[in-house]
Amino acid sequence: MKYRFSLSVLLAVVLFSPLQAQDDQKTKQTVAMSQSVYEALQEAQQNVEAKAYGQVHADLNKLRQKKGLSPYELAQIWNLDAYTYYQEERYPQAISAYENLLAQGELPEALIQSTLKTMAQLYFTTENYDKALSTVQRLMQQLDDPSADIYMLLGQAYFQKGDYRRALNPITTAIDKYKAQGRTPKENWLLLLRVIHYEQKNYQAMANVLKELVRYYPKDRYFITLAAAYSELGDQKKQLVLTEALYEGGYLSKSNHLINLANLYLIHDVPYKAALILEKEMEAGRIETNTRHLRLLSQAWYQAREDRKAIPPLRRAAELSGDGELFVRLAQSHINLENWDEAVEAVREGLRRGGVKRPDTANVMLGMALFNQQKLSAARNAFVAARSDSRSARVANQWITHVDQELERRRSMNQEIKTRDPIEVDPLLQDQAS
Repeated sequence: MKYRFSLSVLLAVVLFSPLQAQDDQKTKQTVAMSQSVYEALQEAQQNVEAKAYGQVHADLNKLRQKKGLSPYELAQIWNLDAYTYYQEERYPQAISAYENLLAQGELPEALIQSTLKTMAQLYFTTENYDKALSTVQRLMQQLDDPSADIYMLLGQAYFQKGDYRRALNPITTAIDKYKAQGRTPKENWLLLLRVIHYEQKNYQAMANVLKELVRYYPKDRYFITLAAAYSELGDQKKQLVLTEALYEGGYLSKSNHLINLANLYLIHDVPYKAALILEKEMEAGRIETNTRHLRLLSQAWYQAREDRKAIPPLRRAAELSGDGELFVRLAQSHINLENWDEAVEAVREGLRRGGVKRPDTANVMLGMALFNQQKLSAARNAFVAARSDSRSARVANQWITHVDQELERRRSMNQEIKTRDPIEVDPLLQDQAS
């Protein structure tokens, strides 16, 4: 994960008049600058603004040849040279110029610190993270109490090197320093911390950071990521509550997020809501009407005990996929509703298409449906096919026995009707009746 830095390089040329050089204090002498150097730098600055960069470098190189320059004057010449290279986006040359700046004699601490910070940022820009790290470490040695920004630079250097363990402490320190000052932690700082916790699989800490992101920068993607964090923590109840709130607030529109909410409803035994969302979002086109989603919709209606509503999406899924297994599931739904004709048709189609995981179970279903159609011989054949699998042998044999008994009962009834003698009517009774 790469992070670009908003590099703000300020020209730290502190110009002093010749009168200031007359002060005997060492600190003032350190930053003293002659009138001629001052004017030359001013002219060079004007050329920078005019984007006459080649002229600037030539003039500054000539100025450096002047005899008797103080370390501070040389430092400011290199400072302006570095700034000019930065403006040209010639970052390696800018870094080299800053190194020459630091190579001068006694310099004000503020100039040293600002130069090291700028160099570190330039190393980040050129993705030289080893140098960025070592430069930040040099900077921290110059400071008694590094600011939050400096701690963050250190953390970012470790982060970019993939050393999340070492990155954690300085980034956390930077954020804590900001909070202690009553300031809102920067969004990208919190994002870095979130990534570190994720990489370390510390999902509880990641959730805590996400709560801060939601608090300070309430964006829908942070709510969604927080819901995902609750999933990683196994807290699906919180995940459902948050995801449901996002949906009701109109923040969920992507198919995977909507499907996730439907699955959460199913997990928490709220299948009716799952079915309503799936049906609504398919009609709206936000969820694709494909085999997988139609199966999920059918499952939701089935779990909600809405068998009639479960059938249409399951039929569509079966027809779209041509999967025999789905036709068998469709047959089961018809059996639940005692739609025997439709059940027979569906299970036969499933067996014809192939791909049925348990043909034995399918044949048991077929036999049951045919039995209820009073097609006993066909039902018996289905049960005989089912008992070839040991897993269904017992139940198939029970059905075969039951079918055989029914067939025998029918034969007996037919035989009794055919062999019964005609009933003769007593003539006396006929006379009485007339």
